[in-house]
Amino acid sequence: MNSAAPLDRFPHRDLLGIEGLSPAAINLVLDRADHYMSRDSGQSAKGVLRGRTVINLFFENSTRTRTSFELAGKRLGADVINMSVDSSSVKKGETLIDTAMTLNAMHADILVVRHADSGAVQLLAEKVHCAVINAGDGAHEHPTQALLDALTIRRRKGSLSGLVVAICGDVAHSRVARSNIHLLNAVGARVRLVAPPTLLPAEIGRLGVEVFHDMRRGLEGCDIVMMLRLQNERMSGALIPSVREYFRFFGLDREKLAVAKPDALVMHPGPMNRGVEIDSAVADDLDRSVIQAQVETGVAVRMACLELLAANLPDPETLQASNH
Repeated sequence: MNSAAPLDRFPHRDLLGIEGLSPAAINLVLDRADHYMSRDSGQSAKGVLRGRTVINLFFENSTRTRTSFELAGKRLGADVINMSVDSSSVKKGETLIDTAMTLNAMHADILVVRHADSGAVQLLAEKVHCAVINAGDGAHEHPTQALLDALTIRRRKGSLSGLVVAICGDVAHSRVARSNIHLLNAVGARVRLVAPPTLLPAEIGRLGVEVFHDMRRGLEGCDIVMMLRLQNERMSGALIPSVREYFRFFGLDREKLAVAKPDALVMHPGPMNRGVEIDSAVADDLDRSVIQAQVETGVAVRMACLELLAANLPDPETLQASNH
């Protein structure tokens, strides 16, 4: 099948990552999400997932992503259940496989999973009978974040193809960076990584990106500046001299942003460390920063993902009849 040909159906049961998605599959999600960004889509959306059950299973804390998926499911009319792992059997030694068996008995339709270990969501997807969305696994992937970033850019720039995007900061520990690299390469953007050598992943040569260790050189002529959070919780050992030194060389301020294009957009997946990887004056500049728009776009993208995956599932009434 020609990967550029438009699709009317998402060609996968699950959404575990961006790697391996065709440009057509990516555009299908973005086009559907674009529809949900319009004000008048709310009423027609309410019955899309009626009779469906969406379970948010978060082994790692994430107020922003979990709330966004919860809102997306409810806007589509689904029954949404948030499973608190802190108080669940997993904390008592239950394995992922046991968890999968329990979830199968609940007959959920879509499972949204965040886990600290890369590959854990894939393992769960192999054991459950429902569709699975990866809401972030270790330093591996965070596909819906990349999709919402792409839609935010597309709505402001018209297209992603040919844009120069600089992803700056802690790339080594960032699942957001990996998903964005895969997506941007797939749709014809040029990707630059700007980071100290200690914060770049070992497999950098295979990612199809340009690498810069100097912020000003890396941002020169860029259309998009995407900042990443320093993920201290994933770091082993001192990978930067100090936060102050890090901001001096790799923090985004007006002076460094000045070498990018005059209409370059500033992005950040959140939560932000102000004064560490981004200056407040830049983060709050409504002409350049689209950080708040990313949050709004996130709900629409997650609505699109839930709808498209649900469309591949058996009809709820048929499923109910077969369970009796």
